Amino acid sequence: MSKVDNPNPQIHEIKQTISETQRKKRDLLEQNEEIEDEIDQLEIFDLIRHIDDPEHPLTLEQLNVLQPENIKVNIDHKLITVLFTPTIPHCSLAQIIGLMIKVKLIRSLPRDYKVDVYITPGTHVQELSVNKQINDKERVMAAIENPSILRVVNKGVSNSDRLDNCC
Repeated sequence: MSKVDNPNPQIHEIKQTISETQRKKRDLLEQNEEIEDEIDQLEIFDLIRHIDDPEHPLTLEQLNVLQPENIKVNIDHKLITVLFTPTIPHCSLAQIIGLMIKVKLIRSLPRDYKVDVYITPGTHVQELSVNKQINDKERVMAAIENPSILRVVNKGVSNSDRLDNCC
């Protein structure tokens, strides 16, 4: 068995990001084809919150790797920026986690949106290198053409479409 970087990660309580009333209102707006629904921070969070961690049977939300306040949406420039926080400063899977976030959003959003994914500043020893790899178009394409990397990414995002009514 391979060595696990963080054998005992801290599991965080899932916070309710919007009220049930707000969620119902948002769901009704999304279902109405006549109203243009702008993409917002919480919608992006809902898309990526259930991505599975590559080391543990937990989601990135449960590990506090993702938080809604670390997502920025610029509608005018059609730019989504996500910061994620690895559970430990020397996480060897930070590139894979960033790639999973990026791939999930690219697959889920309209093609004219640009997605940037970065490590939260100061939270990883190879922050600059990882950020460069995650946001280099050619490196991302090469990574997802690699069958073993693609298998890990697809496994991580495979359950991410579930919606929780509670949170």
